[in-house]
Amino acid sequence: MIVQKFGGTSVGSPARMKSVSQLITRPGFQGNMVVLSAMSGTTNTLVEICNYIKDGNTEGAGDVINRLQDKYTQHIDELYATEEKKKETLALAGEIFNYIRSFTKDVFTTREEKIILGQGEILSTNMVTNYLLECGVKVRLLDALSFMRIDMNGEPDAWYIKQRLAEVMQAGDPADLYITQGFICRDAMGEVDNLQRGGSDYTASLLGAAMGASEIQIWTDIDGMHNNDPRFVEGTKSVPHLYFEEASELAYFGAKILHPTCIQPAKFNNIPVRLLNTMDPDAPGTVIDNRKDHGIIKAVAAKDNITAIKIKSGRMLLAYGFLRKVFEIFESHQTAIDMICTSEVGVSMSIDNATYLPQIEADLRKYGTVTIDRDMCIICVVGDMEWENKGFEGHVLDALKDVPVRMVCYGGSNYNISFLIRKEDKEKALKALSKTLF
Repeated sequence: MIVQKFGGTSVGSPARMKSVSQLITRPGFQGNMVVLSAMSGTTNTLVEICNYIKDGNTEGAGDVINRLQDKYTQHIDELYATEEKKKETLALAGEIFNYIRSFTKDVFTTREEKIILGQGEILSTNMVTNYLLECGVKVRLLDALSFMRIDMNGEPDAWYIKQRLAEVMQAGDPADLYITQGFICRDAMGEVDNLQRGGSDYTASLLGAAMGASEIQIWTDIDGMHNNDPRFVEGTKSVPHLYFEEASELAYFGAKILHPTCIQPAKFNNIPVRLLNTMDPDAPGTVIDNRKDHGIIKAVAAKDNITAIKIKSGRMLLAYGFLRKVFEIFESHQTAIDMICTSEVGVSMSIDNATYLPQIEADLRKYGTVTIDRDMCIICVVGDMEWENKGFEGHVLDALKDVPVRMVCYGGSNYNISFLIRKEDKEKALKALSKTLF
């Protein structure tokens, strides 16, 4: 059994939905589980509707709802060949949009907002399911809200998901194909919530773990994870194989195709994850699993909007409690640290969330002189970075010999060496690394 996830662009139009339907019903599809995102652009429009409601502008919300419903009406008209399925799906869409409109009349909280944001996935899964039924496929739609749950800490409740999913599947008639929604879930109190980190990818990984899948496939509009950013570097290639840790490093440091935490359930259950392209379904893509490749540098990624913070203090010399005090400041302001380098008289750190930077800076000044560098970028080189590999770090550093480097982080991971540079040097650095390494 394979779990397949398709993102918003993959189901972004009637033509794309038909293409996805052909992909998921290729030979050997029996028993597979398919996770679908909302049609591209839908969630952003639902966010816009929520903002209008929160601002008390019910007329503005109503206009946006009407436009979105008109768009779906047109899509439904194009998708189905029979009047029966067309009328059935139009009626369902009408109920969903009327449900959204009902929230403009009452008190609006984050609870109602999360309910509205989940309607895109409900629409897309019903549309594709009805199209497959029209094509004669024995398909069954499973309501993700009946088995996907997070606990009191906001983390997926793996045991509950596994137990409830088995019960839901056994309760209905068996099918050749199962479809469900990505992203949406319930919280520990039973209210509608969402899997914020990784969204639909996280859903697919959790379901793959719960069902003991042989493989999890993440279908997007690019053929796997590339060895550099194709927006800045020409001639990039997809990486055929990544170790789970390497994929997490690349995802965290800028590879947008995957969220760093969403594949953890697959990693822990030793289930391969394959990244594939709906526009080129026969391309091999990228396989991510627990097998390590030795002596290879795999890829480069970049993370923007980084702020560097340096605190210099004579009191740090031989002061064993200094770093604890520094870390407690960042913890108190709920700000994660990306990179860190220390010396006897100072410590440099980088963050990607500057929301509480003024408060952090004020607190740090109690312990030393603080310097802030904004508009920075982290360049991450991923592969087999074991320290025993002679010359690997020198090879990478040589590629950046003409790029000013603010900070280097090496040794914290066996799969990554990171550089902090100015944002304006990002493209130059990516091209230099690509030319030297690949």
